[in-house]
Amino acid sequence: MTTKIAHTNAWLTTMTLTLISRLNDAADRRASADDSDRGDVPGWVMITVMTAIVVLALIGVFRDQVTAAVENAFTSVRNGG
Repeated sequence: MTTKIAHTNAWLTTMTLTLISRLNDAADRRASADDSDRGDVPGWVMITVMTAIVVLALIGVFRDQVTAAVENAFTSVRNGG
């Protein structure tokens, strides 16, 4: 039984190291590719999340004023100005 466990551990170790190696190779290929049009995805994700947080914070603090402003805008559009 211990031989079977040792073989299983060796297989899992080999598979893990192979997966890590392939992930590192893929990351190196992505880093070396000249893809200047794509931009910085993590930066854009961070900006989007931070903007959403700011909007939620402002709406939380100024809920009544935001609601009144939106209702005013809709009334103005409905009444033609």
